[in-house]
Amino acid sequence: MKKHSLLIAGMGDIGCRLAAAHPRVRVLGIARSGESAAHARAAGAIPVAADLDRRASLARIAGMSPWVLHLAPPPADGEGDPRTRHLLAALARRGSLPRRLVYISTSGVYGNCNGERVFEHRPPAAKNARAKRRIDAERQLRRFAARNGVKLTILRAPGIYAADRLPLERIRKQTPAVRSEEDSYTNHIHADDLARLVWLALFRGKPNRVYHAVDDSVKKMGDYFDMVADHFGLPRAPRISRAAAQQALSPALLSFLNESRILDNTRLKTELRAKLRYPDVGSCLKTLPARA
Repeated sequence: MKKHSLLIAGMGDIGCRLAAAHPRVRVLGIARSGESAAHARAAGAIPVAADLDRRASLARIAGMSPWVLHLAPPPADGEGDPRTRHLLAALARRGSLPRRLVYISTSGVYGNCNGERVFEHRPPAAKNARAKRRIDAERQLRRFAARNGVKLTILRAPGIYAADRLPLERIRKQTPAVRSEEDSYTNHIHADDLARLVWLALFRGKPNRVYHAVDDSVKKMGDYFDMVADHFGLPRAPRISRAAAQQALSPALLSFLNESRILDNTRLKTELRAKLRYPDVGSCLKTLPARA
């Protein structure tokens, strides 16, 4: 029996998890280096030598698959997302457009929502450059889909975690957290669940639709760190005021601390009919040995 094919741009952790979970699918993974090619092969994917930063290298991917997953982040600097622009230009060649396209974006596109519950129809209001690049990618994808009749689904994901993606190093370093009364709400999704949600979005996602790829947790950032510390028997991080945090924490950490929102996942459950393996962080921690 001939396998269906699936093209993944961005064979990182999520792409490799998805490929490994679907051995009956012929997964083609864009790989920019020997290391990423090796990771793709280990997950059961076929590496495709190409680089989203070099448009000419992408010429061969046109028509490779009717299903395309765009899991690659934008560059770390700049005003927009040239990687998405290069990918879409390549996919439009030879008149062989994909039928379905799924993109993992970020919940950071909403900016600071002051702890409010956020639904998918809320307009983006990003303040930091990283999230603005994601907005640019979303806009490019929407224009491409509308112009070419491609069914696009966008998943806006928050903080991704897994057994090997927990904030243990931060906790060991005793990096301060903010006092509860001044703390920000944070959102989470397990990497395995996110890979599954990408798969569901490919087949169940409505055209030109946004979904929050988020679990049921409603936690403040410091409480999340405390939960992880308690499970592994580590000292909890010290708590400081928000004003003090502006001086004590790095700009990268502050960019997350200064944005507070609670993502609603009703649409994920009703339209994608998703059942999360890990509905909250605690359900994952219960499966892990209580030693870091």
